[in-house]
Amino acid sequence: MHLPRSDGWLLKREIRGTTDHDAMGPYPRFFCHDWSALAADLTDLARDAVSVVLVTEPFASARHVDLERAFDSAIQFKDHFVAELDQPPEAFVTASHRARARRALRAVRVDLYEQPVQRLDDWVRLYATLVERHSITGLRAFSRDAFARQLSVPGLVMFRAMAGDEVVGLDLWYEQGDVAYGHLAAFSETGYRLAASYATKWTMLHHFTGRVRWVDLGGTAGGGERGNDGLAAFKRGWSTGKRPAYLCRRILQPGRYAALSSSRIGHATSYFPAYRDGEFL
Repeated sequence: MHLPRSDGWLLKREIRGTTDHDAMGPYPRFFCHDWSALAADLTDLARDAVSVVLVTEPFASARHVDLERAFDSAIQFKDHFVAELDQPPEAFVTASHRARARRALRAVRVDLYEQPVQRLDDWVRLYATLVERHSITGLRAFSRDAFARQLSVPGLVMFRAMAGDEVVGLDLWYEQGDVAYGHLAAFSETGYRLAASYATKWTMLHHFTGRVRWVDLGGTAGGGERGNDGLAAFKRGWSTGKRPAYLCRRILQPGRYAALSSSRIGHATSYFPAYRDGEFL
């Protein structure tokens, strides 16, 4: 669904068992060109959708007043670790990460793969390891077809880690404007053993230095950072700071939203939209 004033895009979803629809932002980030115009776009959207939910990208130019005008609620969802590339990686990457990257690069070599979609089989194989390790379900359990589409998006940059002739890791980034956004990374068991993720991240930072101003390393799982979380510690070691992403929600058809929610759930829930509680488990 194109939003003509703000020039953003939403996904239109059927609400199961009804003729109704709702809208969500593209996973994992919503972009638009004019945040001040988003409120008017969403008001018009009420003709076609019961509700809308999205997560802003951390470099959005939106003022808080723009979010308050456009949504019923806009809450800080998670912090993204980011690195400003106004200095070489050697100046801000932690000493322990630099040491592990040096060791990893003695065991694997990392190159920039120019035609990512040709590595679809490797990517599906590596992502299956990630799914098994972390019991991934729901939206993040992408299909092969979904991955084929993602690997074909213009601006995708793929870093490939090789141990001998074996692909042991792939690290995917989207370059847009002055920011490179971390998308997904997956490694084989050999890649984990060789700490190939340190090699790909080190190579990534050097590649984007001089090309973009920022890299977005993403946040951690769930709705916030846990100080001792291993993933947070890993991302923190490559970063120069953090920027927030906001979870934004708006009920566009209050009467229909209430009817759908009361007929589908028999308990209080903070999930939004309430009528989809448990749908993606």
